[in-house]
Amino acid sequence: MSAFIISLVVIFVAELGDKSQLMAMTFATRFRALPVLIGITAATALVHLASVVLGAALGAAIPTRPISILAGLAFLGFAAWTLRGDELTDDEQAKADKATGSAILAVGGAFFLAELGDKTMLATVTLAADHGGFWGLAGIWLGSTVGMVAADALAIVVGRILGRRLPEKVIRYGAAAGFAIFGVILLLEAAFA
Repeated sequence: MSAFIISLVVIFVAELGDKSQLMAMTFATRFRALPVLIGITAATALVHLASVVLGAALGAAIPTRPISILAGLAFLGFAAWTLRGDELTDDEQAKADKATGSAILAVGGAFFLAELGDKTMLATVTLAADHGGFWGLAGIWLGSTVGMVAADALAIVVGRILGRRLPEKVIRYGAAAGFAIFGVILLLEAAFA
């Protein structure tokens, strides 16, 4: 239980103001909240499970340079895609509002890439290296996942509120700028790592 609480608090605090929390806010302006939360939860659970396994097995940090380059390029691609925008007919819009599969995959994929090599992943690896045994590692995995999802759920609420008050063009440009900034940051981190 102590491993769960420690990892929940550490990851929740580490996630506040992190790029993935800002991504959650951005995605929440574009998609319904539930698919965004499902995508975040799935990606977080997978990344943090891998972090716990690696931390337990290796007890060392993961080389992040190639992952940061791939994630940075992906974010630049997301920025271009967001800027380009898509025009939907009324019928297509109605179908998109009902569809959750593509939103879950988009959010999950983006979060998975963003979290690989991120500070919350490395923190989870470090916590797992310090807590042995099945229950300690399970506590780290569950606590880190819950902590991150809780922090990102706050961002989803803020994103939904902003999404109702801002014009579509402002949201699109803001989201594209956010993705581009994250992409450049990841590429710079890789260059100077």
